[in-house]
Amino acid sequence: MAGIFVGGQWRQAAQGGTRTIRCPADGTEVVTVPECTEQDAQAAVAAARRAFDTGPWPSTPAPERAALLRRLADTLAAEADEVARLESLDTGKRMVESQTDMADIEAVFRHFADLAGADAGRVVDTGMPSVASRVVHEPVGVCALITPWNFPLLQTSWKVAPALAAGNTFVLKPSELTPSTSIWLMQALADVGLPDGVANLVLGTGASVGAPPTTSPDVDLVSFTGGLSTGKRIMAAAADTVKRVALELGGKNPNVIFADADLDAAIDNALTAIFLDSGQVCSAGARLIVEESVHDQVVDQIAKVADGIRLGGPFSDTAQTGPLISEGHRDKVEAYVAAALEEGAVLRAGGTRPDDTEHPELADGFYYLPTVLDGCETGMQCVQEESFGPVLTVETFSGADRDKAEDAAVALANDTIYGLAGAVWTENAGRAERVAARLRHGTIWINDYHPYVPQAEWGGFKQSGIGRELGLAGLAEYRETKHVWHNTRPVRTGWFD
Repeated sequence: MAGIFVGGQWRQAAQGGTRTIRCPADGTEVVTVPECTEQDAQAAVAAARRAFDTGPWPSTPAPERAALLRRLADTLAAEADEVARLESLDTGKRMVESQTDMADIEAVFRHFADLAGADAGRVVDTGMPSVASRVVHEPVGVCALITPWNFPLLQTSWKVAPALAAGNTFVLKPSELTPSTSIWLMQALADVGLPDGVANLVLGTGASVGAPPTTSPDVDLVSFTGGLSTGKRIMAAAADTVKRVALELGGKNPNVIFADADLDAAIDNALTAIFLDSGQVCSAGARLIVEESVHDQVVDQIAKVADGIRLGGPFSDTAQTGPLISEGHRDKVEAYVAAALEEGAVLRAGGTRPDDTEHPELADGFYYLPTVLDGCETGMQCVQEESFGPVLTVETFSGADRDKAEDAAVALANDTIYGLAGAVWTENAGRAERVAARLRHGTIWINDYHPYVPQAEWGGFKQSGIGRELGLAGLAEYRETKHVWHNTRPVRTGWFD
């Protein structure tokens, strides 16, 4: 049984509790891991504090920190298939998706290795010959890193890589549902030479081991990716000790299709935007906002393809998407769809579990059919709240002229408490840039959906989160930062062909 990692040593949980991890695709046992308590979390924080205050890592030269991150990236590249297998078993996602994630994770570690020594500070000209004045950058201290279950190692890399690059120590608390790749990461970091106590791992629920670091005076920064309600509690808990807080809290992301778009590419990408990984993606294109004149053409085709999407487990040769993460999460998605239908949404595809008699191979997994809900309006709960499942809501806009159509689309897209990501589809470059500029979301794709590069900042407006791993020096606290990706040659993904 894998242990927890504290102070450079593997150990058992203080009270001996365990948790069995089962694959969401078929219920088979993956691994049994310790279930930690507050006592374990406190021990991990203490180890990280000692390593920061008395250990060598914070003062390790930036080129050496960068070299360690590159060695870690090399290790991941060499073991990518095995790590992807661990990720797929924990999450139930298809192996090909996990393998794609591995390439992204490797790129993240290499990117932050390059950044480690890129900004060493600056000299300030005071106009006084007798004064030497300079601005320097130093590590924050001990970081509590709390990560979700949908992209376990990728989300972890977004936090661990910059923390290490800057010279911090940390306590990592992955989702209790998907611990396997975090366990792999701790051993890999030890193997490439990270000093004891810099990286610490605790396993268990947020209440047991995620909450204590958010209130500990020995923790300087909390970074959390997950649900809005939990993020609010973390922000409040961190206030007592005035910690730095970075939150990514999900989104209800608009995917706007104008009538002048390349509809073949737009429809194909809209399917990938919501049904990839069964919609369990923070940036999923869960709100389709389509111009009225092409509504029928777009929605009819999306519903037709959605009805034919093949479900299956990580190692299926035919599956196009996989299960939901747990029985409890599937129950929530089912309740969400039922409430939408009561509100007046029109079911165009899915809306139920697969039939066990037709698909007995899916009977032991947490599957839900790709679902399309048409006739939605912004006031509906299904439009405003995340399902975090394979559920697409459809809204329609129109306008008597160019400006009114754009105004209507933007008004719908921005009518949400979230502001994580969104997309706009049009072959009019001027319209694309105008609409992108007006959308209050942290990432805007133009004629594309989902591409990610570690060189671009990732964060949200409004209640999708605060703080980013990379910021604008000097004005960061007074600016929102948006990444606009404009693909001038949109293409089909072909994912659901």
